[in-house]
Amino acid sequence: MTRTGITDVFATGGRGGSLYAYRVRGRGRGAVVLWVGGRGDEPDRVFTLPEAGRLHVPVFATVRQAGMYARRRGRDLATPEADTLELSRVQHWLEDPVRRKVPSGALLEAWNFFDDLARGLDTVHRLPRRGPVRNSAYVKLFEGECAAWTTDERRVVLELTRAGTELWNSCPVIARPRSGTVPGREAAGAP
Repeated sequence: MTRTGITDVFATGGRGGSLYAYRVRGRGRGAVVLWVGGRGDEPDRVFTLPEAGRLHVPVFATVRQAGMYARRRGRDLATPEADTLELSRVQHWLEDPVRRKVPSGALLEAWNFFDDLARGLDTVHRLPRRGPVRNSAYVKLFEGECAAWTTDERRVVLELTRAGTELWNSCPVIARPRSGTVPGREAAGAP
């Protein structure tokens, strides 16, 4: 997969998919991030910026701030509203997944967010590999049939959810990112 750079989102006049604000409410970290919908065969991803040799997630306190950042860089959000991931519900379930009911809606949203976050940060290696067990567990989650997970599927779901939560809580962020300039040539070559 070829990674789309930040120039696709801002510097080239809007190529790179629609741009959305997405609110994440977790116990360790909560923020509004920018989410880029993939175009064609490109997968979705969380928007990141290169800084000090690493990719960072710009985070905002409000959807309005995220929208202002995008507008100052030449883009509008696809919608003025933001969907919200209630990650704290998933984290609560993780404390005792044997006795607690799976919050299937929140878990499905979290799973998708973790994949998009890992792609944006270029850290997909931090999540369990895709394969038949993971794919089957996802299909059952998508269909609301978590009770039908096999032991292996349940194990993969727990591994992915723990790894994704850790990725979100530990990923480098840029609070109140500057929006005054469109990235130049140095950003265009970023991985």
